[in-house]
Amino acid sequence: MRKSVVVDETLAMKAMKIANVQTIDEAIDIALRRYVQGARQRRLFELKGTGGIREDYDSDRARGGR
Repeated sequence: MRKSVVVDETLAMKAMKIANVQTIDEAIDIALRRYVQGARQRRLFELKGTGGIREDYDSDRARGGR
């Protein structure tokens, strides 16, 4: 999808350096992907104790591990 956005240039340059990418488009793509991933992880953490997974559930044991 093509969109025009106004981005703080200093912030964009910092993001490009941290992500080790050459374009602002790449930095924005990475930032959006990480934002979505973080939101998904937070929702999973919020499920703890709601009855979806037992407190004593051991994923290693369930897979046949120790």
